[in-house]
Amino acid sequence: MVVLSEDDGGVRILTFNRPERLNAWTAEMGRRYFDLLEEADRDPSVRAVVVTGAGKGFCAGADFADLTAIQTGKYAEEQDPRPNTFPTTLRTPVVAAVNGACAGLGMVHALVCDVVVTAGDAKWTTAFSRRGLVAEYGLGWILPRLAGQARAMDLLLSGRVFTGAEACAMGLAVRAVPGERLLAEAVAYAKELAAQCSPASMAIIKRQIWGGWQTGLDEARDEAVRLMTESFRRPDFAEGVASFLERRPPDFPPLA
Repeated sequence: MVVLSEDDGGVRILTFNRPERLNAWTAEMGRRYFDLLEEADRDPSVRAVVVTGAGKGFCAGADFADLTAIQTGKYAEEQDPRPNTFPTTLRTPVVAAVNGACAGLGMVHALVCDVVVTAGDAKWTTAFSRRGLVAEYGLGWILPRLAGQARAMDLLLSGRVFTGAEACAMGLAVRAVPGERLLAEAVAYAKELAAQCSPASMAIIKRQIWGGWQTGLDEARDEAVRLMTESFRRPDFAEGVASFLERRPPDFPPLA
């Protein structure tokens, strides 16, 4: 399988599994990944997803065999209708554990996850300008919002390689850790989300953050007031307060 799936408590771990190609992206891999994400989002036992790569890479970008086929006009693979930003549309939080090479399209797939944890020595690069390409699949929109315009310009114009530690310092990841601890820390973080946080709250917060980039402050504020009023009527709110007062772990209901 080009993407592996396993469960650990309330966490589903998805692993890009083309280690001999540093998990370079193919249409087959994309379909499998998105199918597994959809399955996880529908499964009430899954409260968070962790995405990582097998071997030494997270995802080294588009597979060069596909790029060559596109260049020669021989690329006939049917395209998946789901966009590469698909993870942002899910209700379930998705945590990227960037274990190694994270380049081009691979960097897109890391940054459309909700939270990124990276190995400190992982090698990151946009790479596009060095291949005669442009900022793909919304990265020219995402990067300035995460790292600021000056850093986004640097990374996209130069296509230079930078480390996971620098990615974290720029705001592309929340944590940079030694590679041998990466997956364990990412899964531990996801397990805390699964055990302590309301699935309904996380789903709405995701929508607020990803959707809020397209709205003004006043609109976002008014929408938050509406959503907060709705949240007062959900059982998650009653359970969140009760578990805090009773000093016990919460038992939030799954998403419908």
